[in-house]
Amino acid sequence: MSIFIALLVLSILVFFHELGHYSAAKAVGVHVQVFSIGFGKKIFSFKWLNTEWKFAMIPLGGYVKMKGQEDLDPAARDNSQDSYNTKTPIQRIFILLAGPAANFVLAFFLYLAIGIGSPQVLSSVIGDVKADSPAYIAGLKADDRIVKIDDQLITTWKGMAEVIKNAKGSLNVMVERGNHLEALVLTPQLTETENIYKEKVQRKMIGIMAKGDSHKLELSFFDSIGYASEQTINASKLIFTGLQKLLSGAVPAKELGGVVSIVKVSADASEAGWMSLFFFAALISVNLGVLNLLPIPALDGGHIMFNLYELITKRIPSEATIIRLTIMGWVLLLGLMFLGLYNDINRLMG
Repeated sequence: MSIFIALLVLSILVFFHELGHYSAAKAVGVHVQVFSIGFGKKIFSFKWLNTEWKFAMIPLGGYVKMKGQEDLDPAARDNSQDSYNTKTPIQRIFILLAGPAANFVLAFFLYLAIGIGSPQVLSSVIGDVKADSPAYIAGLKADDRIVKIDDQLITTWKGMAEVIKNAKGSLNVMVERGNHLEALVLTPQLTETENIYKEKVQRKMIGIMAKGDSHKLELSFFDSIGYASEQTINASKLIFTGLQKLLSGAVPAKELGGVVSIVKVSADASEAGWMSLFFFAALISVNLGVLNLLPIPALDGGHIMFNLYELITKRIPSEATIIRLTIMGWVLLLGLMFLGLYNDINRLMG
């Protein structure tokens, strides 16, 4: 059941991406011939709004087939009035951007649902204090709950860590210990640690570990909007930075995951509850949006690159150039897909 839910979630994310393309194409008068969820052999289809809507055997993607757009023959052109080819570069870029934009919008609403549902966050309760650390010297103890640093109220471990990381000097810390409050002063120490990409970094720390307690973060509707916006932006930055680290070699290629990893983690998230599933689905939706904007021929970003060239130079790229770059794009994409699948198999085999 969890794997079925994971595949369903992936199909929904793809559906919204393609729905973005479909809606934008219809808005500028392009005829959409096929709207497919999945690849391979057709399971069933129906005709609606002059478009064939179909579901295919392999639910790991999808596509919108517009009149005049041939990914397998990128140099082919159709000069009909309702063809993709006859639209201006600005209109075509609008169609291409609409798919990734739909993923960002969907992620925002998923995060909004999480915010309204009161997400679980890690509490600022100390589980352990490292010997001879700034926290130890200041007198912090296990089970203390940090409630205030300087003039800033602390409600989450993440918020507390941000304040400590950005500290300019000594900090006035208020902790809840038992049934009373204690006021302490400590100075964060620059310490070598690892970031989420396993890189060695220097960061201001005080030498404490979280106990692992969590609580619900009660948010108003407007606070939930702010939460959703922040999470969508942070997820986008996370994906962009991860790609940058992967390309620079800071993150090894063996860390790249494929569709098996996506399905597995989605399945695990579905077992942990709807909020975990929504959170991971939002992250994957942002991932789809970001990756499709990469300037790789065969992706939306590659098509945008061709249209920007036409917009700036007032001429269409040569047929040979389009074909050559598109083939290179497909080779790169298939290479990444097989690398991700290879890493997935290695992880499954332990």
